[in-house]
Amino acid sequence: MEFHTFLQQFLNAWSRSSLDELSEMISHTYQAREITPNGEISDFGYEESIEGWKQGFQFVQESKSEWMLEILSTLPLREDESMAIISASIKVDGKPMETANIFFDTFRHSDGEWKLVRSYVEAGVKMDQNQNMFSKFNPMS
Repeated sequence: MEFHTFLQQFLNAWSRSSLDELSEMISHTYQAREITPNGEISDFGYEESIEGWKQGFQFVQESKSEWMLEILSTLPLREDESMAIISASIKVDGKPMETANIFFDTFRHSDGEWKLVRSYVEAGVKMDQNQNMFSKFNPMS
């Protein structure tokens, strides 16, 4: 399976808050680091990640909220690894939150399937609803 096809499946499972599907797409050796808005650093692995997804999905389902997911960029890292930079926020009562989490997710292709193996997350990033998160650098302007 091509990486971009897998990534769409990953985001579809996320947008449906499907813990069963998403947990199958995360490696059991998964490692992550999250930076909170006040600069605290939290390192965690697979089990803590699944618990975090469970809590997030439960909140979205109970509050009848909606995920707002955007692929900001993708890039190949190695022959068997690719990174996706994803902005994730939610709409509560039809209104977008003022912050998002930015995920720098590394996926590895092994034994015929893609799995999320590493993440670096910047949590609570202020969103400007009127411009793209990643502005294009134009040296001619």
